[in-house]
Amino acid sequence: MMPTDVAAAGPLTLRTWRPEDATGLAEAIAASRTHLAPWMGFANAPARTPAEHAARFGEWEQDRRAAGDGIYGIFLDGAPVGSCGLHRRLGPGALEIGYWVHVGYLRRGIASTAAALLTDTAFGLEGITVVEIHHDAANLASAAIPRRLGFSRVGELTGPRTAPGERGLEWQWRMTREQWPERRPADLRVRPDAGSG
Repeated sequence: MMPTDVAAAGPLTLRTWRPEDATGLAEAIAASRTHLAPWMGFANAPARTPAEHAARFGEWEQDRRAAGDGIYGIFLDGAPVGSCGLHRRLGPGALEIGYWVHVGYLRRGIASTAAALLTDTAFGLEGITVVEIHHDAANLASAAIPRRLGFSRVGELTGPRTAPGERGLEWQWRMTREQWPERRPADLRVRPDAGSG
């Protein structure tokens, strides 16, 4: 089973979503909709109410308890600034990381730190030997995350376009359990101001 609380790094915490987080998530998505719309299908769908988000949290928790995916909020000093997850869609022994960050908190190291914490968590689970990050080839900002974390780009996958900015070609990045201790950046931190990466 995926853990409830993933980890923390300074002011950044990853944990499962709770009902009291629903309004904050709705506000983060609303603020970031234009930024996310080219890459995230959910940003092009009708907005969910806080009550609908809270109901979805319950579905995610049921899935987590059934040894399914782990979906986590990204919290900075207690405020929701994005979401991320460990997904079991790659088959036995592997997990895929997904993430998005509130438009007001970009280029502060949040996505990189969250992805590193998720990678730590994945390799702490019995039987997981591979972690991957996939993103559309047109989303070059997303490519910076696995590159910074030392993932190797191992291939390209074709698939349907699920958002208007996509090309329908995914870049596939991979990390193995053996590689991670040597490749994990030692200087991961959340920056107080916008910066590079």
